[in-house]
Amino acid sequence: MTNRLADAQSPYLLQHADNPVDWYPWGEEAFAEARRRDVPLLISVGYAACHWCHVMAHESFEDPATAALMNERFVNVKVDREERPDVDAVYMTATQATTGRGGWPMTVFA
Repeated sequence: MTNRLADAQSPYLLQHADNPVDWYPWGEEAFAEARRRDVPLLISVGYAACHWCHVMAHESFEDPATAALMNERFVNVKVDREERPDVDAVYMTATQATTGRGGWPMTVFA
């Protein structure tokens, strides 16, 4: 089963196209769905060469029980930091300001 990332250009996003997580790419469709459902966004930022991004994908995003919980409670947005450095910069700045550190994969709620 593929999700909304199946038509992405980004190699990183395509790596997640078969996850059971109902991923949205960054954009208005995701924001509108979050408003419609009145749920927060779960934003996951990473990149194709990130070792820990692959570990997290395998241990969390490929797990049906984790995916079901994510799909029920959030609109899930996957961001390639190399494709969208603007989005990455905003959320990395916020992460570093609130935690004192940052890195990838980065998961934030909005």
